[in-house]
Amino acid sequence: MTHPVDELKTLGRLQQAYINGQWVQVSSSRTHDIINPSDESLIGELALGSANDAETAIKAAAAVFPAWSQTSVDDRLAVLDGVIALFEARAEQLAQILSTEMGAPINYARTAHVPLALAHLQVARDNLASYEFTQMRGTTAIAREPIGVAGLITPWNWPLYQITAKVGPAIATGCTVVLKPSELSPLSALAFADILHDAGVPAGVFNLLNGDGPEVGSVLSSHPLVDMVSITGSTRAGILVAQAAAPTVKRVAQELGGKSPNIILPDADLQAAIGPGVLACMRNNGQSCSAPTRMLVPREKLAEAEQLAMEAVNTIVIGRSDNETATHGPLANRAQFERVQLMIEKGLSEDTKCLTGGVGRPDGFDAGYFVRPTIFSEVTNDMAIAREEIFGPVLCMLPYDSVDEAIVIANDTVYGLAAHIQSKNLNEARRVARLIRSGQVHINYPAWDAHAPFGGYKQSGSGREFGLEGFEEYLETKAIVGFGEA
Repeated sequence: MTHPVDELKTLGRLQQAYINGQWVQVSSSRTHDIINPSDESLIGELALGSANDAETAIKAAAAVFPAWSQTSVDDRLAVLDGVIALFEARAEQLAQILSTEMGAPINYARTAHVPLALAHLQVARDNLASYEFTQMRGTTAIAREPIGVAGLITPWNWPLYQITAKVGPAIATGCTVVLKPSELSPLSALAFADILHDAGVPAGVFNLLNGDGPEVGSVLSSHPLVDMVSITGSTRAGILVAQAAAPTVKRVAQELGGKSPNIILPDADLQAAIGPGVLACMRNNGQSCSAPTRMLVPREKLAEAEQLAMEAVNTIVIGRSDNETATHGPLANRAQFERVQLMIEKGLSEDTKCLTGGVGRPDGFDAGYFVRPTIFSEVTNDMAIAREEIFGPVLCMLPYDSVDEAIVIANDTVYGLAAHIQSKNLNEARRVARLIRSGQVHINYPAWDAHAPFGGYKQSGSGREFGLEGFEEYLETKAIVGFGEA
């Protein structure tokens, strides 16, 4: 049976961009090696687009914006329904591609990456169906209108999930799109472009160009025909995008880094709090900007929490991404593998207690970007491993002596993307949640909510994705005064 990645290669997608409704060869001769993180073998060479290709894609999106922005809600609903139907039909293909390109275990790709990405499309569709684009305030009409051409820059860690979180609401609101996925995990984006094409999305409404930040991302950020840019990535990358966008005064939406706390309140059931917290930190191999990587534990309960944390790590099954029984695969790329190894070394050099893990690959793995799940305890918040985003399966356990101190520790970070609170007392959990400076707070490990807005305080970004707030990110506000006068 042909692997979906081989099908993409046969179709020539790795050498192409999708511009104005057609697959075209890029004008640049630059390429990027796509590596299988499970064994470091070469999957193929990705053709990187140039600034000229970006210009072509932007102009295509700008040319069709006037017509697409005026389409009816029913017409856009029909387009989204077609995309959703094909997405569902190709779910296994997408899972296989995701697993291969960025190392997610195949069953995690099937149960998390693909269905959560689909949920973003469904939420965008449902918001479109119910949204009041014009509301009256006295005799003034408040109209919400599509902002224009949206430049979308997406990351390698949740590649398809972040694409649909941006593309879904953008096209639902009537915007046109130029997407630059990460060159480190670009294959699922190519497959997604095929879905949009086959679903009949009009030419020019959606455009895809692979490339790197300096060549393509900078053009999307600075081009005067791009009305907004939305980036999910590192804080460093978000700053560069904002700087490039400033001269054209375009909207910039940024979902950036995180160092999320998980406050285990004194009354919490440790059996219910610690194990799930460890696994939440290490989901997607720790490659999630909202992962709760700082676990704050009452000092008198630290020893018991340590034991429960080690028991949770022992349930992790590491394997190749095509291993049906693996719960955790390799990190997505070599640069991240080396970054995590460096941070583990820093943790070992600081005055911490390493409960499990450490540097190097797990036993039995001589190749691939596999990392040993690592837990540090007796960490203080001034240590590098407690302050810097590691983006790997590394948990820091920090003791505290009072709830007030825990709140101070939780907020003592440049980030503010997400937080977790565990308690038997819901009112106390709610009280603490109000005091945490982050864009999301999760109480007692709730189910994921595709309607919950997601975004950060402080250096975790600006603007929101997901849900109604993510939908409205792609809208401008117009007040038509006197609209209701007789």
